[in-house]
Amino acid sequence: MQESQLRAWLTLHRIPHLSARALARLIAISDGPEAIFELSTEQLSRQQIAPPAQLALRRGMGGSRVESDMALIERLDIQLLPISHPQYPELLKQIADPPPLLYVRGNPALLTEPQLAMVGSRNCSRASRDHGFRFAGEFARAGFTVTSGLALGIDAECHRGALAAEGNTVAVIATGVDVPYPNRNRLLFEQIVATGTVISEFPLGTQPLPALFPQRNRVISGMSLGVLVVEAALKSGSLITARCAMEQGREVFAIPGSIHSPGSRGVHALIQQGAKLVTTVTDVMEEFQGWLQRPVLVAGPSLPPDAEALAGLASEEQQLLLLLGFEPVNIDVLQHQTRWPLAQISSVLTSLELSGWVENKAGCYQRIVKAG
Repeated sequence: MQESQLRAWLTLHRIPHLSARALARLIAISDGPEAIFELSTEQLSRQQIAPPAQLALRRGMGGSRVESDMALIERLDIQLLPISHPQYPELLKQIADPPPLLYVRGNPALLTEPQLAMVGSRNCSRASRDHGFRFAGEFARAGFTVTSGLALGIDAECHRGALAAEGNTVAVIATGVDVPYPNRNRLLFEQIVATGTVISEFPLGTQPLPALFPQRNRVISGMSLGVLVVEAALKSGSLITARCAMEQGREVFAIPGSIHSPGSRGVHALIQQGAKLVTTVTDVMEEFQGWLQRPVLVAGPSLPPDAEALAGLASEEQQLLLLLGFEPVNIDVLQHQTRWPLAQISSVLTSLELSGWVENKAGCYQRIVKAG
C-alpha cells in the first residue's frame, strides 16, 4: 500500500461521527481513499454524512494521531486490509455490515483459507477446555484455520489446540491490534502474531469496551464457514456469535453438556433452535468436505476415553471411575455405592483428579475426557 493511501485510510478511520457503514458508502462512490477527501458537500450530504464528519473531511488527510499510527504500523509490522484488498476475507464481504478496514498482525494470507470458528465460555469446565483443545487440534490438522476471539477459557484453549497441532489460527480481537487483551493471554497473543494472524476492525490504541465485543463477534462468524459452540451459559457472549452466524447463513454446531450444568444451558438452547449436535470432529467436518484441498480423514469419537489408558489405572481407580459418569456426583453418593471409608474415596478421587480423569466442581465429582 502506498504511503498516501495508508495516510488516507488512517485519517478516515479516525474521523469522528463517520461510522463504518457511512465510510462504506463513501468507498462505493470514490476511486480510492484519497478521492473521498475530494467529494463535494453535496455528494457528502447525499450519502448522509454527519456535518462534523464533513468538516473533518474538508480538513484533509493527516494529523498528529495519524502520524503516530503510521509510526506504530512500521514498528509493529501492522498491515491494513481495506475491503477491496485481495486478502480481505471473501465470506466477510458478504455479511450485511462488513468492516471497511481490517488491521492485521501476522500472516494475512490465512484470512483467505477456509476457517472454522470455535467459541465458548470464559468460566468453563475442565471437560470443555479439553474438548476445545482437542477439537481445534483435529480441525487444524485437517487443514482448517481455527478462528476465535482470544478470550480466557474456551477461546484460548481453541487457539492453543490449533498451535499445538502446528496448524493455523486467527484471533479476532475487540481492541486495537497493538493492545493485547486480556493481559493473561499476552503470551498467547504474541504466539499467534508469530505463527498465525491477529486482526481487528478497530483503530490502533482502542481499549476493551463492553460494546465492542458483540460487534467483534459478527466478524468471527462472518469470516467462517461455521461456528462450533463448545460451552455456553444462557447469557454467554458465545450465543451472540452463534446468533450472528445464523443471521449470516453460516452453519452452527454445539457440543452438549450435562443437563445439570448452568454452563451448558446455552448450548442446549442452540440445539433446540436447530444447531447441529456434535460429539465428534467428523460431525462438523463432513459438512465442509468440499472446502479442503486435501481429503478429511474420518476421525473416531472424540469424547469417549481410551480403554488402554483406563487399563493402566490402579484397580481402585478403575472401580471408582466406572461408577462416575459425565454428570456431577456427590462424594456421599459414591461412598454409599462403594461402601468404602470416606478417606479412601477422597484419596482415590484426588489421584484421579491429578491425573486428569475427574473434575471437582462445587464439591461434586464428574468424569472428564482424558486429554492426549
